[in-house]
Formats: sequence, C-alpha cells, structure tokens
Amino acid sequence: QVQLVESGGGLVQPGGSLRLTCSASRVIYTFETMAWYRQAPGKQRELVASVTMSGGTDYAESVKGRFTISRDDTKNTVYLQMNSLKPEDTALYYCYVKEWIGRNFWGQGAQVTVSS
Repeated sequence: QVQLVESGGGLVQPGGSLRLTCSASRVIYTFETMAWYRQAPGKQRELVASVTMSGGTDYAESVKGRFTISRDDTKNTVYLQMNSLKPEDTALYYCYVKEWIGRNFWGQGAQVTVSS
C-alpha cells in the first residue's frame, strides 16, 4: 500500500505563494499519474494539476499560469508550486496517485487558506 504525506499548506495573503509537497512511501516510477486535487466547502472535488511518469502535465483552467506541478523521482515526491494565490484557491488540497497496476491512493489533505 502506498502512503502519501502532504505538507506545505497554510495561510497566505492574496498574491502570495505556497509550495505543497507530497511524499510517497515508495518509488514513484510505479505510478502512472500523480496529481493534486482540491475541494472547497460546498463544492465538488476538482483536479488542479497532474503529471504522468512520461512528463506530461495538465492543469485546471483556473490555475494555468499560476500553478506548476513537478516531481522528483529520486525523492519519491511531487510538488505543487502555487503563485499569485487568490481567495478562491482556498481549499483542502489532496495528493493523488494512480499506479500502473490500477490502484489509487489519496493523501489526507493539506489546508490552503488565502485571505487578507
């Protein structure tokens, strides 16, 4: 079983930056996809950004140009760099992994709050 541990969340003012980190318990070359999702109160969970093991990335339209997803295979880690944060980015952010063999895993979530 894969364990995912998120870190880096917190409170930031509009226009500020945060970097979320997701550390996996084993080598990430077994993962077809790593991604970040978020869920705000009263809203459905949505895909924020994803990266495949081949290097392809996808972003939600609302974060394009502001967020960047990246991975470090040597550290079994995926990052989400969040710049120019807006109040509407406030949500619980979840790390997600899809294995090549088909199993899915979720982190426990990291709270990001953007407020003056």
